[in-house]
Amino acid sequence: MFCASTNKSVDVIAGKLIPGTYLIENYKALIANQNLGLALWNSFRNATVLTVLCLLICSIAGYGFEIYHDKGKDVVFTILLTAMMIPFAAIMIPMFRMFSTLKMVNTMGAFMLPSIATPFMIMMFRQASRSFPHDIIEAARIDGLSEVGIFFRMFIPTMKSTYAAAIIITFMGAWNNYLWPKVILQNKDAITMPMLVSNLLSGYTVDYGMLMLGVFICTIPTAIIFFAFQKSFTEGITGAVK
Repeated sequence: MFCASTNKSVDVIAGKLIPGTYLIENYKALIANQNLGLALWNSFRNATVLTVLCLLICSIAGYGFEIYHDKGKDVVFTILLTAMMIPFAAIMIPMFRMFSTLKMVNTMGAFMLPSIATPFMIMMFRQASRSFPHDIIEAARIDGLSEVGIFFRMFIPTMKSTYAAAIIITFMGAWNNYLWPKVILQNKDAITMPMLVSNLLSGYTVDYGMLMLGVFICTIPTAIIFFAFQKSFTEGITGAVK
């Protein structure tokens, strides 16, 4: 991908696999044809805010499902998991009509609400909460620590590996999301990196050198996030607690 981004389109089509000298020209063409800076900013802002909100809400939900006992919680959790079987394409049009009725088209809220609490994230935090020592919770309650304090001062620091895994999954999903932003964010100023890459394919002729440069730039943030949290990723998926 990087080698292709440094070559001309004809060289990419010909299958040239060594770095070329056309990187600057491809970058200038990308800047001239697309609003790269705005797309990067929109994607980074959307992915960051969505990741923070999703981790907070899903971790609270997963913690609550496991720590607090109620007769109906298993029924609610089963319904929640059943929602994972419904493809997004089946609910996309009803959601758009709902947000359109609420006059929320072209807003950050409409973009984030469908992904702000996912069944998979709630399930992952619930599984992680099963390894959280209940003795610590009881000791904290005896010492007078509130339930909110137990969550923020004890649960979150203990579950760093789970949060690291959730950051990777949520950020990559939000950054690479194309279909829903394309539908709900109809303003040109709301363009994201997946939309920008898609626009590079919409012309009569495709400049593959410029296209691969756009894909390469789009890949860098997710790669940085993954390598930054990779040590905790495996532990977080398995729910390990040190």
